[in-house]
Amino acid sequence: MGDTLEFNEIYQEVKGSWNDGRLRFSKQNVVYKSSKTGKVDSIPASELSLAQWRRVCLGHGIKLGTSAGHIYKYDGFRDTDFERISEFFKANYKVELTEKDMCVKGWNWGTAKFSGPLLSFDINDSTAFEIPLSNVSQCATGKNEVTLEFHQNDDTEVSLMEVRFYVPPSQADERQDPVEAFAQNVLSKADVIQATGDAVCIFKELQCLTPRGRYDIRIYPTFLHLHGKTFDYKIPYTTVLRLFLLPHKDQRQMFFVISLDPPIKQGQTRYHFLILLFSKEENINLTLNMSEDEVERRFEGKLSKNMSGSLYEMVSRVMKALVNRKITVPGNFQGHSGAQCITCSYKASSGLLYPLERGFIYVHKPPVHLRFEEISCVNFARGTTTTRSFDFEIETKQGNQYTFSSIEREEYGKLFDFVNAKKLNIKNRGFKEGMKGKIDEYSDSDDDQHDAYLERMKAEGKIREEGNDSDESDGGSDESFNPGEEDDDIAEEYDSNASASDSSEEGDESENESAKKKKAKKPKVVKEKKERKPRKEKKQKDAGGPKRPMSAYMLWLNSSRERIKSENPGISITEISKKAGEMWRQLGKDEKEEWETKAGEAKRQYDKAKKEYTESGGGSSSKKESKKSGGKKDEKKRKSAGGDKDRERAGGNDSFKSREFIETSEESSSDSDHKSKSKRKKESDDDEEEAVSTPASSEEESD
Repeated sequence: MGDTLEFNEIYQEVKGSWNDGRLRFSKQNVVYKSSKTGKVDSIPASELSLAQWRRVCLGHGIKLGTSAGHIYKYDGFRDTDFERISEFFKANYKVELTEKDMCVKGWNWGTAKFSGPLLSFDINDSTAFEIPLSNVSQCATGKNEVTLEFHQNDDTEVSLMEVRFYVPPSQADERQDPVEAFAQNVLSKADVIQATGDAVCIFKELQCLTPRGRYDIRIYPTFLHLHGKTFDYKIPYTTVLRLFLLPHKDQRQMFFVISLDPPIKQGQTRYHFLILLFSKEENINLTLNMSEDEVERRFEGKLSKNMSGSLYEMVSRVMKALVNRKITVPGNFQGHSGAQCITCSYKASSGLLYPLERGFIYVHKPPVHLRFEEISCVNFARGTTTTRSFDFEIETKQGNQYTFSSIEREEYGKLFDFVNAKKLNIKNRGFKEGMKGKIDEYSDSDDDQHDAYLERMKAEGKIREEGNDSDESDGGSDESFNPGEEDDDIAEEYDSNASASDSSEEGDESENESAKKKKAKKPKVVKEKKERKPRKEKKQKDAGGPKRPMSAYMLWLNSSRERIKSENPGISITEISKKAGEMWRQLGKDEKEEWETKAGEAKRQYDKAKKEYTESGGGSSSKKESKKSGGKKDEKKRKSAGGDKDRERAGGNDSFKSREFIETSEESSSDSDHKSKSKRKKESDDDEEEAVSTPASSEEESD
């Protein structure tokens, strides 16, 4: 038998909820680690005094008892595990694993026994159920009954609120009330906090972000008391999971974070984290309400009676000594600005994300702590609003997803290197890179590797900068835009009239400039139209010509389509294409070479048929007809456009002429002569271009 026994998916009952985790038996101790919270329970082998094997709801379970009176119960074992565990206990712990049967009669009368922190209800010496007294929040007594109220668990759909025991009157001992005796046994082990005695120290008016407000913190030997103007909270040290000391990005403040399980409650709100904010410049002189000998004996040099220093240092030092847990600080990570955190947003609230040595923590609204052990994969995604930022997504093994958005683009390289160094699975690397990373175990540095996402973000940034530069020169781009000749004519007439009312010289200059612009614009429009015509002609197919040959893949697909349908009944057309693509990629070179040979033969036959078809005069008549019809349509368009413009210019009342019209008649007549000349010149140019582009055969046919 080996030195250790390990079991996965072992469950521990916590206030009516089953939390899964891992259990390991070793020669030195018994260790259980919760998958949900990461909390570790360690039982030294020398303290084990009881071991029972029981049939429970989740298969089989083990109940362990220590010499100090603590009870631990773990469920989820198989029937075949009994022999291995029993032999291991005998060989290493010198404790016999005994089988204990539970009572399943369903009777509601029996004997209540108090054994350490448990209240067991026995029927005929068989246990029906057990109640951990640490789950009891209140105990009330009546005439002949005792009512136990329990702490609520937010993770359970149904919670046990209370249990009532009927205690019959006893005739043996009349001096002691059996109801009061029952209640005293419960309260001696129940988790009912009573502020008795003096506080070790008091911190006045500390700024608290969660829950929000200013609180006086009284430090007691077994619990922490937050006293505010509206609410009071009592936090037992046993509910503290972790302590964090985090520097703010401005380097002038500090966060002190206390992780709690179970959380403190206020109405329907649950606070899993207690977050205090301190200024680095704030100092304090602290004196503990204990004698020097008592401080030395209890804290073993961790604290002294008189201490002075920064306020955040004093609070963290006292909490570390009383809770007896390490303080977690940021590791070696440094962002683009040199800070140990990254500015981002979570659920529309801005905050700070701290990459730690064993996880991530987000401060502050709402606070989130994610351990590397519970992270399934991470993902770097493009920002939804701008390319100057990106999103960092974390997916846990339980299926929950956390998205930290609006992270500056400059932080990407640092964060990517950190995630890579911690050997976290990066989702958007792609299948091949992910497999490579698993094989190499991330042994090499990723500094020299090509990062496609980083290069893409750089390229997008350059494109965006070029776009901003082009926006500054909007005037030049507007001049080249020519929606139509009608708007240009209207603008010129308006400019000429406005200039004539001021001075005739300015009018002549504006007319000449507008005419030059018009001449420069018109050839561009004609060229653009002529460039589009051949593209439309290319799309026309010759119905009498030979059909183009199929590729090797299409030849193979036509021969294999029926086989794919028969092997996959009910498959759709799109799925057939996907399936065929996968099968084609899996074919070997020899099999593909056969179809490529067939495709080459089909290509040679097509070239031969095409050559014979063109030599026989096929396809030429269709081209001539298309050119002829295209030329006639263009001529009709130009004539119709010219007629419309003439009608627009001639529109109005010819019988009435205003004074302004009579004064500027000479200028307008010269302007109209100038325009008619340019128009006739343009039409002659178009006729020449049409004559050049039309072959001689088409001219003869038109004649």
